[in-house]
Amino acid sequence: MKKNVIPFNLIAELNDQKKYSTIENDIILFETKHIEAMLDYPFKIDVILLIVCLQGTAKGSINLKPYVTQSPCFILLPPNQILQQESISEDFNGLFIVFSQRFAENLLSQIQDKFPLFFSTVNKPVIPLDIEQLIAVKMYYRMMKRVIGNTQNPYRLESAKHLTMLFFYTFGSWMYKSPEQIQSKQEMLVKNFLNLVHTHCKEERGLNFYADKLHITPKHLSKVIKENSNMSAAAWIDNSVVLEAWAMLKSTNMTIQQISDELNFPSQSFFGKFFKRVGGMSPKEYRGK
Repeated sequence: MKKNVIPFNLIAELNDQKKYSTIENDIILFETKHIEAMLDYPFKIDVILLIVCLQGTAKGSINLKPYVTQSPCFILLPPNQILQQESISEDFNGLFIVFSQRFAENLLSQIQDKFPLFFSTVNKPVIPLDIEQLIAVKMYYRMMKRVIGNTQNPYRLESAKHLTMLFFYTFGSWMYKSPEQIQSKQEMLVKNFLNLVHTHCKEERGLNFYADKLHITPKHLSKVIKENSNMSAAAWIDNSVVLEAWAMLKSTNMTIQQISDELNFPSQSFFGKFFKRVGGMSPKEYRGK
């Protein structure tokens, strides 16, 4: 793993449950809400995760941004997203597809330049589905399950990869056909700011850094973020840092000192005070709860 960070290992967790179809743990398919118990705390995924919500609702956050699913819908999450689940309705029913980091890297290297819309789902991961789209997604799942189940086929993994690429291109055509909401300059600024915070919050916590990157003054940045997101720019930065800390405290074996170093705090004491001010409790208390 890079940098001492150990992301939550979703595939290893699923291995303990043994309720799935798989090809050498590169692709895993499973149904309904088997992962509900895994989502009590924020964690960072190191896989591509596809969720098809067939029935019911789910509520949580992705990279600090709250979401509520309304079935039928489709959730597409690239690697390195931080998730937290708040609630899942009793009638929830869904299909889940997990691609390993190895499979994801191979797949993304082939579609990244040709399919930039795939990466736009970082900002809009929950996509409503109409009836025809829902039928297409369910058909893809059934075909993947059939490919995985054919253990006599020596080209199962390649077949699954090309089937997945076909699905992503189909998904891309839906995105292109969808009427895009015209974003104001201020909305675009908020979007770009949040993307920068997600990328740099572990190293940079000063507002000047983000203002410089966006070629505006810190005062103007603060004003626009506050007016368009109901939260100050500084609060977005602080909350993003704490979210990273939450994920590491719950899903890694790093010591608090190592987490403090990873997040570039001058000392563990300074990190502890910051964490308690923003998160409401000490790092030790959060890890133990």
